[in-house]
Formats: sequence, structure tokens, C-alpha cells
Amino acid sequence: MKNKIMLNEQSLRMAMISVAKRLYEKNLLAAADGNISYRIDDQKILITPAGCSKALLSSDDMAVITIDGEIISGNPSTERLMHLTVYNYCPEARCVVHAHPPTAIAWSIAYPELTELPAESMSELILSAGQIPFVPYARPGTQTMGEVLIPFLPEHRLMVLSRHGALAWGEDLEEAANGIERLEHSADILMKAQLLCGITKLPQKEIDVLREMRQKIGKKLL
Repeated sequence: MKNKIMLNEQSLRMAMISVAKRLYEKNLLAAADGNISYRIDDQKILITPAGCSKALLSSDDMAVITIDGEIISGNPSTERLMHLTVYNYCPEARCVVHAHPPTAIAWSIAYPELTELPAESMSELILSAGQIPFVPYARPGTQTMGEVLIPFLPEHRLMVLSRHGALAWGEDLEEAANGIERLEHSADILMKAQLLCGITKLPQKEIDVLREMRQKIGKKLL
């Protein structure tokens, strides 16, 4: 049994490294930015290390912490309190991905009055993620980063962290990673629409139908 657990953990480490490199290659992470975690069981969290480029991670770099924040091994991300907040408030969460998607962040800088990404302009955005709120700014590495998430949990699985980055959580690694990709792709389309002639909304009746469809799809990010 112990060997099986170790094998599963090693597989998770390699899967997390693969996702980190994928996000880096898509310009959703730069240098030592961002962090990824995975809840191994009810007590242990596997998390990427502090101060390391996500393009150059190795299995030995990964850290392990408890759900209470105790360090078991390694040098865990300084933003781990944010991850722990998600796990404590979202029983279904198995993975958390925090990245720095450029266009999504730019929306929060250019339009600080926005409370969410203009999802009502795009059918695919409504169907795949529902609403994507803008979480108030919090200083990186502080307890406040976790506290500002609480009003949005567990309802929202994908969020823009104002003037900082984005966070997605899911029931597996792929769901969380896909959420970050979906966010940046949508933010980029909306930016181009804004530059061309301005953003327009779908008719309200269509928005209502799409939201009903989203409810039937379920809570998972697509």
C-alpha cells in the first residue's frame, strides 16, 4: 500500500510539472510566478515551491504541507494560504491553479470598477464558466489573499485576482488548468472587441437560456 501511495504521489508531481510548463509556454506564467497545488488526501497538500521558474521544475522541488499549513517537506509557495483557503471552503476542490494571465489582469487594471468579466457578451464563456468575478486586490503572500476569496467560495471556481493574477480550482488538475486557459482566451477576445468597436451584450432572453443550460451542465469548468 505504501508503494502504491508513493507511486500515485510521484505521478501527481509529474502531472503538476507538465501543467506548469504548459501554462508557462502559453504565457500564462513567467519566471517564478504562480503556483499549483493538489490535495493528496484529507490532510496533505502537494504544492509547487517558492521562487522557482515553473518551466524548470523537477519532482524533487515539490513541497508537501498539511491542510493546516504545517510544512512537511520542501519550500512551499509563499502564497499557500490562498490555496488552503480554497481547500477549507470547497470540499470538492482537489486542485488549485494560480497563474498570471496578462489580458485578464489587464482588465482589472484598466477597469477597476468592474465586478466581473463581461461574460454576457459570449455564449461559450457563460456555458463553460458562468460568471467570473473580480476578487478585490490583496497583497501577495499575505493572509488577506485567502480572506478576500471567502465571499466567492465555493460558488465560483474561476476568479480574476485584481491587479495580480487569476485562480481556478477544480475536482482534478485538468479542470483547474483549463479554467485558467479559458479565462485568458475569453479576456483576449473581449479586449479585441473593445478595441474594434466596443463590447456588446447578447439579448437578455438568450443570456437567460444560456444560464439555464449552464445550470444543467453543472459546476465544473469546461
